[in-house]
Amino acid sequence: MEQSGTSTLLQGAVQDLASAVVSALRGGDHARAAAPAAAEAGTEGLTLAAVRVLGADALLPGTLLHLPPPPDELAVFRKAVEAYPPRADAAPTVVWSHWGMRRALRRFDPGVADGPDGEPGTGWLDGASWQFLTHQLAVLAPLALPGEDSAVARLAADRPVDVARGFVRAVRRRDWRQAAGAGRWLTLLDGVPSTLGLDTGLDFVELMGGDDPLVALQVRAARLARAGAPV
Repeated sequence: MEQSGTSTLLQGAVQDLASAVVSALRGGDHARAAAPAAAEAGTEGLTLAAVRVLGADALLPGTLLHLPPPPDELAVFRKAVEAYPPRADAAPTVVWSHWGMRRALRRFDPGVADGPDGEPGTGWLDGASWQFLTHQLAVLAPLALPGEDSAVARLAADRPVDVARGFVRAVRRRDWRQAAGAGRWLTLLDGVPSTLGLDTGLDFVELMGGDDPLVALQVRAARLARAGAPV
């Protein structure tokens, strides 16, 4: 019961953080994203865990809109990077997510993101089915940034039709989070079939995603990327 309660609290914290990021991306108070929750007594651990779950997207307003995060927000993000390094047996998506967080941290504070610069491998995606590929890319949607190169981005760029198929499948399965993540990648890829109707598809995903801020975050990021937001 205690574990279930903790999980519920973390889910709520992730939703709150995602809502703050969406608000910032829509032109809200960009100076407040990760930091406010940490200011409340006794909630720092929960906040750090929420930042780790959201990954590099916790700093997405600064990345897409050139709005440097305030020092306290950046400090929260840095603590999350330091507090949750991937274990030796971590899944590849966890390793890549942590790598993406370190890259985001280095963007705003180059002196604190110490560690190896080499990218993780992508061997687990070699020969992956389009279904599995789309699922993994959706998990790694925080890596889908205009102008940002990575082995994952290059792999996605080699399979635009497969990612498009995965987007359609996610919509049909009503998996709005996966559809939004796949759609975010598709906005960056050349060779996406024009028949996909990506803009209309993103509108539909946002509508059906309802009040889920994790869906809204990915759709908003996709639209900013499609509009040519600088990084």
